[in-house]
Parts: sequence; structure tokens; C-alpha cells
Amino acid sequence: MGDDLVLCLLVVSMQVLVPVVVASRRPPAIYVFGDSTLDVGNNNYLPGKDVARANRSPYGVDFPGVPTGRFSNGYNTADYVARSMGFVSSPPPYLSLAKSSSLLVLTALTAGVSYASGDAGILDSTNPGKTISLSRQVHYFNATKSKMASTLGSRAVNAMLSRSIFLVGVGSNDLFVFAAAQQNRSAAERQSDDVAAFYASVVSSYSATIQELYKLGARRFAVINVGLVGCVPRVRALDAAGACAGGMNQLAAGFDAALESLLAGLAPRLPGMVYSLADSFGLTKDTFADPAASGYTNVAGACCGGGRMGAEADCLPGSTLCTDRSHYLFWDWVHPSQRAAMLTAKAFYDGPARFTSPISFKQLAHKI
Repeated sequence: MGDDLVLCLLVVSMQVLVPVVVASRRPPAIYVFGDSTLDVGNNNYLPGKDVARANRSPYGVDFPGVPTGRFSNGYNTADYVARSMGFVSSPPPYLSLAKSSSLLVLTALTAGVSYASGDAGILDSTNPGKTISLSRQVHYFNATKSKMASTLGSRAVNAMLSRSIFLVGVGSNDLFVFAAAQQNRSAAERQSDDVAAFYASVVSSYSATIQELYKLGARRFAVINVGLVGCVPRVRALDAAGACAGGMNQLAAGFDAALESLLAGLAPRLPGMVYSLADSFGLTKDTFADPAASGYTNVAGACCGGGRMGAEADCLPGSTLCTDRSHYLFWDWVHPSQRAAMLTAKAFYDGPARFTSPISFKQLAHKI
């Protein structure tokens, strides 16, 4: 498709989109940053044998029947958050669009773009060379915005971005890497201030990310904190009794408290910034306390994998699947199932007030 035709389609699309958005109050676009819980295929385009990819069966078995790069049996959390706000699904991965400037601009203006990448962390030092780091994701957004501004002009793009949603969910991989490093050190080598230094580092980097996105035009932030990372099947399988790792969960709780404080401190300093902080930790804690209330029969093991609790091997072609995926909280040894992603997004959009603060995702999306 030639650039002239694409730009023509862009103009037409924007003309059609405007009244639709006004009528439905749907945000103009959604831009996604984070890790594998939000990745919709960026890692499929990364080189290297050590890159985590969900490009093989049975990933995607429930949507669309083939692997898409989502670390799920179907839709993931980004999809359901986007759907709740009026989009068809998560916007497509940046790396699938990057080779065509015109297609990238068209998509970015009418739906948004996903920059999320499996194994990504807040810190550049988390899984380097295997992922698109958070700072690199922001760099890609900056490049996208420049191309958008070249098409529509900076003023129009900034106005559109100010009403768009910036979905951010990241931090788990930083915690996994830090915890693994601590475990490999002797008790004598561990310092009491190691955790404090870690928190300071990740919070500083997270703050820089939010402020850079703000400088680039972001105003509405939908932020998801870190859940009970000590209760994912991969971690529980390491315990003889299959119990959660309390230390990992304490580490996550400390990070979440620091993130809450960070956002509360940034908002008054950044005019026009509005945010909704989603409590994945609280939601998963409630789910573990009463699985049946959410329709789960298994919240400990993986639906797809191998070995003990289905968590001693990755989900691969030929892996045995659980009989009813909708009854499992976890799809593979670390990622939620499609149904878990759906329930998560529902809770954050317009669920109980305790799962989002200071406003819900719904209030954020429709805030005038």
C-alpha cells in the first residue's frame, strides 16, 4: 500500500473516528507499556534464542486458535482493559508496525500502540538483551509521537494524547531478578540496606518513566502494581509443600507501597496528570483467600506445563493441558489465564473501589 493511499485512509479514519469518540466518550487511543502480562507480540520480533516468546502452540488456543505472541491461552490483561474502554482489543505491537511509518501513524492515531515486552523490567539491567526495556519502550513511543506530529501537527497530537490512556504494568521481573541474586549470595554477603537500595533504584527509574511520558504528552495513567509474585506456580513449586514464598510477597508489598507514594507525590507536581492505580496485590490476595468466589478450582498450579504443579517445565507443544482452563488462575508457570485476565480488568475498570485508587479505570477513561 502506497504512502499516499495510507495517508488518505488516515484522514478518512480520523474524520469517522471523531464523532464516534464523542458519542461513546471512548478515549482516542491507548498506549501500553510493561511486561509479558501486557505484551501482545513484540517479543516475536526480537532476535536471539534466549528471548521469551509465546509464538508456539498451545499459546493462543482460545484466541484466536493460533499463537499471537500473548503469554496466555487467549486474550491478556491489556486486551481486556482496552475492551472495557471501548476498543476491540489491545493495540498491536510496535515492532509489527515499525517498518511502515504510515501504518504506524495510522494505528497510533486511531487505536494506539503496544510497546510492552515479555521479561521487561523497570531497570535496564533486568534481563538485558532479551527484552525491550521500559526505557526503550518510552524511546519507541517518542519516535512514534514524532511521526504522528509530522502528520497532524504537534498541537493536535498533544491534544489527542492528553485524552488517551497510558497503561503501565511492570515490576515483577525486577523483583524476580533481585530475589534470585539475593538467594545466590551468602547470608554474610547480604546487606540490610540491599532492599532499600533496590526500592530506591526501581522507584527512581519508574518516576523518570512517568515524567518522560508526561513530557511527551501523557496525562491519563492507568497503572497496575505488582501482585503476589511469591505465589506464582514457578515459585510455589520450589517449596516442598507448594506454599507461597512469603519473602517474595513482602518484597512486592514494599514495592507497591513505594509506587503508591510515588504517584501520589507526582500528580500534584505535574499539572493535568490524572491516574488510577490498580491493586493487583490486593486482588490476587482476595482470590487466593476464596478461589471459589471467582469460579476457580485451582489457583496454585499451571494449566499448561510439566512436572510438579505443572510448573517445572514451560508450556510447549505437546504439553498436557488442564481439562477446564476457565477454572485455573494460571495458564502457565507464571502468567494468568485468559479468564483471570478478564476478571482482573473487570475489577480494575468498575469493580470494588478497594482495587483502584484514587479513581477507577472507568473514571479515568471517561474523565472530562
